[in-house]
Amino acid sequence: MKAQRTSLDSALKSKPVLSHKRGKYTSRKHSVLNPTVTSKMLRFIVLLSAIVGCVVCEDTPDIPDFLEKGNCAKVGIFPKFDLRRYSGRWYQTEIIKNAYQPYTKCINSFYDYSEPMFGFNVRTAGLSPEGEHKKLEGKIYPTKNFPASHMLIDFPTVMGWPYEVVDTDYDTYSCAYSCVDWNAYKTEFAFVFSRTPENNGPATAKCKAIFNKHGVDFSKFLTVPHTDDCVYRA
Repeated sequence: MKAQRTSLDSALKSKPVLSHKRGKYTSRKHSVLNPTVTSKMLRFIVLLSAIVGCVVCEDTPDIPDFLEKGNCAKVGIFPKFDLRRYSGRWYQTEIIKNAYQPYTKCINSFYDYSEPMFGFNVRTAGLSPEGEHKKLEGKIYPTKNFPASHMLIDFPTVMGWPYEVVDTDYDTYSCAYSCVDWNAYKTEFAFVFSRTPENNGPATAKCKAIFNKHGVDFSKFLTVPHTDDCVYRA
């Protein structure tokens, strides 16, 4: 299937048909961008526009660590994605550094599939660098304008990033890509998910090959430690 690159332009130009049900915006089969997520994207565009449009000036905003030159990789779309099989607990074993995650160790997520939403209620937790247990809750769901494996991250304190399942066997590994680009800049995150809390296991080997194949440099990935003191409470 033809690869699709996520861009802010395509996200903002899309005009989904909304229906209102039980206080939430949904479509008949797929969720759509809600006003809060769109607002987060617009704020991000303002920041990027200021950085790109003001290369050398006194009031140039500080460039976030996660913003870099380049464009998002053209990862393929995983076909016939089965959300029900994807549900359950996943462990992050390797990631590209993510400033939106308050934890660096023992990171695990529980994907609770919701039929009415056609998506997931997600709880993610782990230990901070100080050893404090942290937890975030939100939603991840497909949108009207993309295949089911190309989802949206909708958490209260997180930008409305894409969540693209590049490859998965549902039972062992999942390789997920989250990238937005604007002109010559990008913010690129990626995740190796495993059904078991182990580093350098089958999930690592599989996703390393997949990401490198699609032009995502695996040397940028950091190991998420999973040690005997981890307690998984997501």
